[in-house]
Amino acid sequence: MAANQEMSPNEIKVARQVEYYFGDHNLPRDKFLKEQMQLDDGWVTLETMLKFNRLKSLTTDPNVIVEALHKSKTGLMEISEDKTKVRRSPSKPLPELNDEYKDFLKHKTVYIKGFPLETSLDDIQEWLNGKGTIDSVHMRRNLQKKFKGSVFICFDTEESAKQFIQRSDIKSFKENEMLILSREDFHDLFAGHGNIKWIDFTRGAKEGSILFKVNAKEALEKAKSANGGDLQIHGHKVEWEVVEGDAEMEMLKNIIEAQQESFKSKGKGGRGRSGGRGRGGRRGRGGRDQGRSHFQGKKTKFDSDEEGNDENPSPKKRVLEGANVDAPAAKVAKTENGS
Repeated sequence: MAANQEMSPNEIKVARQVEYYFGDHNLPRDKFLKEQMQLDDGWVTLETMLKFNRLKSLTTDPNVIVEALHKSKTGLMEISEDKTKVRRSPSKPLPELNDEYKDFLKHKTVYIKGFPLETSLDDIQEWLNGKGTIDSVHMRRNLQKKFKGSVFICFDTEESAKQFIQRSDIKSFKENEMLILSREDFHDLFAGHGNIKWIDFTRGAKEGSILFKVNAKEALEKAKSANGGDLQIHGHKVEWEVVEGDAEMEMLKNIIEAQQESFKSKGKGGRGRSGGRGRGGRRGRGGRDQGRSHFQGKKTKFDSDEEGNDENPSPKKRVLEGANVDAPAAKVAKTENGS
């Protein structure tokens, strides 16, 4: 690919869209695209690429795609000699989707909330230009496919995600105050007090869940003690609650159902965001009951929240990581403005 060639705004969008299709986030789940790649040593014709609706909305000219990828500096894509086909560079193979890689993704992903509900993906990507190297942007939507005002942004590295959070120009979007969180915020908060296995911004971060590898109540008490009794996130006051009894079991049921739902949708390429591994129903297996007697969770709520703003309060909407039902569970963070 060419270096130091200035790209037009539309060329940036075209290159970014093609690279998204072939990127680490989308390609493993895009059945159609993977089938096309198997036909010709990874090559896909530009004619086929222009059948993708979002790319087609940006351009219908194959030459524009070629020029955009030629100028791109990511090095992800290759163009055939006759300029009629593209493929993901063999020097950049897909990573193995193991637990280590999932943990890597977790640490380079940032959650942002506060976008007006009419915001488009183009609006968000334009706002993000120049703010770091981004692998993917996921707009969170309810069951009616309406934008919930929040996104997950996956950066190229954990360091890029950390640098993004420290920026001073991401505090607002069109006069809307933004809430910016990373999973590292929670890992840092409980570092040395309780290892976190799973985090879910359930109900659009108005309320969410933390699954601990240890007793949740003990982890919370230790973290509070170490922080003067007041656990805040980026200056936001948070209400923390250990989930027990019927509420605990209901939460676990929802987690399992959400994982199974996500597992079923994994084969549907190119849409949405993959969730947990659908491994919920293991409670009866021998040797897996350790810790069930203190299967506890923790719930949090930001001070500024107002109940009833969520268009879809169902906690089944999305699971970010696989949860082991034989480990302690927990609930996390309420924020405001429809995510």
